[in-house]
Amino acid sequence: MEKKKIRIALTKGRIENKAVDLLKKIGYDVTDLLEKGRRLILTIPNENIEVVLAKAADVITYVEHGVCDLGVVGKDTIMEHGGKFYEIADLGFGRCKFALAVKKGNDFYCGYGVKTVATKYPEVTRNFFENKGIDVDIVKIEGSVELAPLVGLSDGIVDIVETGTTLKENGLEVVEDVAPVSARLIANTVSIKLKQERILEIVNLIKENL
Repeated sequence: MEKKKIRIALTKGRIENKAVDLLKKIGYDVTDLLEKGRRLILTIPNENIEVVLAKAADVITYVEHGVCDLGVVGKDTIMEHGGKFYEIADLGFGRCKFALAVKKGNDFYCGYGVKTVATKYPEVTRNFFENKGIDVDIVKIEGSVELAPLVGLSDGIVDIVETGTTLKENGLEVVEDVAPVSARLIANTVSIKLKQERILEIVNLIKENL
């Protein structure tokens, strides 16, 4: 009997590479994924698994709408975009953190005025300061967020930090960790009921090989 078809959305880039390593470790044939060229839909032969490559926020959209059964996406994207899906497992790779950073030597929490925070992640930032009971003005930045405090646009930034090298090179320092980040496995809420056995089989294999 043919296995039920499963479609997995992977976040393009570093998460994709680590996820492909994991699929290989499970014993899946990942030749198509390694020789993808410019193709965005790939197959794992003999398993009836299709892999879709997408941007992080789109992985959530595809899983939410049920066109993909499973997805691999960073916790940063989940925290910023939310959505209706199951978060099944922390895959442990792509580890970094959200942090609040300021110009070296500045005290973000001193004084009484409302502080301005620049970020690519307004939802994460809003939730962080709301939980502290602090009012801040949030400015959304698309490019290098480190620039904002240097040119006087903001008092601090909330951004993803891996090593902190970029911050140091720009005269900034972390004053507080906001939240840890790593790659997560998510599932469509309907798929998990209709394809329960097949999804559990894949999830168990993934968990065994982490």
